[in-house]
Amino acid sequence: MATITFHGAAQEVTGSCHLVRSDAFGELLLDCGLHQGIRAKHLISRDQFEFTPSTVDMVVLSHAHLDHSGRLPSLVHDGFDGPIYCTQATAQLLPIMLFDAWSLYESDLRRENRKRARKGKPEIVAQYAKEDVLNVLELLKPLPYKKTTSITHDASVCFYDAGHILGSAIIELKFNDEGVQKTLVFSGDLGNKDTLLMNDPTLLEHADIVLMEGTYGDREHKSLGDTQTQFKEILKDAFAKGGNVMIPAFAVGRTQELLMYLGKLQQAGELDNWQIFLDSPMAIEVTSVYDQWLPILDCEGVKTLCTGEQTLLKDFLSKLHLMVAAEDSMAINKISKGALIIAGSGMCTGGRITHHFKHRIWDSRNTIIFVGYQANGTLGRILVEGAGHVKLFGDDIIVKANIETLGGFSAHAGQRALIDWLTHFKSNPKVVLVHGEFDALQTLASRLDHVHNIHADVPVLGEAISF
Repeated sequence: MATITFHGAAQEVTGSCHLVRSDAFGELLLDCGLHQGIRAKHLISRDQFEFTPSTVDMVVLSHAHLDHSGRLPSLVHDGFDGPIYCTQATAQLLPIMLFDAWSLYESDLRRENRKRARKGKPEIVAQYAKEDVLNVLELLKPLPYKKTTSITHDASVCFYDAGHILGSAIIELKFNDEGVQKTLVFSGDLGNKDTLLMNDPTLLEHADIVLMEGTYGDREHKSLGDTQTQFKEILKDAFAKGGNVMIPAFAVGRTQELLMYLGKLQQAGELDNWQIFLDSPMAIEVTSVYDQWLPILDCEGVKTLCTGEQTLLKDFLSKLHLMVAAEDSMAINKISKGALIIAGSGMCTGGRITHHFKHRIWDSRNTIIFVGYQANGTLGRILVEGAGHVKLFGDDIIVKANIETLGGFSAHAGQRALIDWLTHFKSNPKVVLVHGEFDALQTLASRLDHVHNIHADVPVLGEAISF
């Protein structure tokens, strides 16, 4: 009988990792993502996996975000050498994501080992190296959407557009388990339908078991129209205060959607007072990949704002400055007002946004706008929850900047959209909710039960279920 064991994103939003076992394919891993937030701080010096990587036969990856892909180099380092199935666009994004993560990991590890050396503690051995990243990329097996591909004699996989980021996939796994044909559908991260750039998530109708994310299972997003109005008002107020705006944004997904929204504001003459800085080498590189795939994205949104030879990086926003070198980033500090700075990381766990915070978060003229989910324990979550002081680069800094949240720009489906997607299944599948904090998943499960008569399990970390 097939089983699934949940090794991440179980009653938490990060670390997506689910091990499926069946005679049809042996051991198959759905995602292999990094933990972010509180748990991540305790993982730098302990074993990465509660299973044996060398016995895993294959990985099927939903998308390139690090909380779904970031532990692949460690998996390879610990003995995995099977195929990694993903979409074609995901295969293009992964080198950018994984090499950036490796650079940050090495830097964090060096810093941690310096602290340990001063205390006379033994050095922590790196959990993976650059060579492991290269080996991951060698194992990638890119597949197009909607093409069923045999992965063993008794099993096949098919990817469908999840509408979350470029290349994001809903995974459909079909296999013969002890003479019974079974279908597992894993939602990955489902996109918010109310966006300019991404397609709507694909609707499926048949499955025996559905693993569905529930990041926003307890709430709805504002409409796109209301969000754009709010965004415009925040910028107007920020300029009136004589300050600058900082937007922590994920390099993959949020940044590209933001460029689309800013394009609309520019067309309407709402950005005349602003200089826009994309201060993220990774986001710039990722956006160049998006530019290659614009024809397959949301046609109406792209056609409205990108005409002729325009792309998101070329001639699209006349006020857009691309900041690649560290010196370019530091030069932004000299601008006293009218700078709109988009920088990573999206949850403020590192990256250039933290440097901008150090220079500006103590000034009440400045504004921080959060446009994506902030996981528990991250600096972004701490700020959203109203912290008066934060620790940055060893200094305790007062928070006087205005903190704003724009939920309507989320790349995740809200509660209603999640339920709509799930209720399209006609086969009465077993439902398992993952990738959400406990309260969000419980709220979603309760609503599914009481309103739609659908029972949903909410597994804990390490739990195994059979189906």
